Amino acid sequence: MSGFVRARGTFAALATAGAAVTALLAAPSAVAAPQPVVGGSTTTTGAYPFVMQITDASQNQFCGGTLVSPTKVVTAAHCMAGETPRSVRVVGGRTYRNGTDGTVVRVDRIWVHPGYTRVTDGDDVAVLTLSAPMPHTPVKYVSSSDTSVYAAGTTARVLGWGTTRENGAASQQLRTATVPVVSDASCRGSYGSGFVASDMVCAGLASGGVDTCQGDSGGPLVIGGVLAGITSWGEGCARAGQPGVYSRLTTFSGLVAAQVASQPRARDT
Repeated sequence: MSGFVRARGTFAALATAGAAVTALLAAPSAVAAPQPVVGGSTTTTGAYPFVMQITDASQNQFCGGTLVSPTKVVTAAHCMAGETPRSVRVVGGRTYRNGTDGTVVRVDRIWVHPGYTRVTDGDDVAVLTLSAPMPHTPVKYVSSSDTSVYAAGTTARVLGWGTTRENGAASQQLRTATVPVVSDASCRGSYGSGFVASDMVCAGLASGGVDTCQGDSGGPLVIGGVLAGITSWGEGCARAGQPGVYSRLTTFSGLVAAQVASQPRARDT
């Protein structure tokens, strides 16, 4: 793999074989502005109430997340690198990154997949347990048997507050776009050994132009109204022949279910 690889969260530089991997994060320690969905359109958290902002303690958004139960949020493992429950907040019902509305909840516990090391190795999934329930509607997530959702050409929806172009300015408003699922063979042709089919799924147009980007890490890939993936990484943003790479949630649904079943400690927000 060569070129500039983004890990779609804060503009985080993650070393990988011969390439600078940037998680699609928008972390406060980032060296460049976070970026929103490329080639999409603006939308609201009223339309997608399960989409969460993940912020630092000062409510600066650096990743996205998906509410899958009143107290559980699924996000990317790379979003949680160096974070502690004390350093993170989850904000629901806030369409604008710089808004003051919505519901801000502290994090009680962070679970990161124990096998995670870096985005291009897979296992890029984390679950946040909130200290109080979110008053917003969760979304269902895939089970381990739902592998047919990833059929090539299937339409998927992505959402996030990332940049609207590679290395561009941050979007203040939540954005969304639809992209087709890419076959494993085609994705392997784009990323070679960097694509781990058991853990990852690709989505994007062969011609490029529509994609997630920096700042979108951890956000949802929704197929048929169900959470099927987590925004993870890619080479550049919206480049032809370089689709976005998402965590294949069917692989991790059992682990996510175990976290969803665990109970948060009682604690004030």
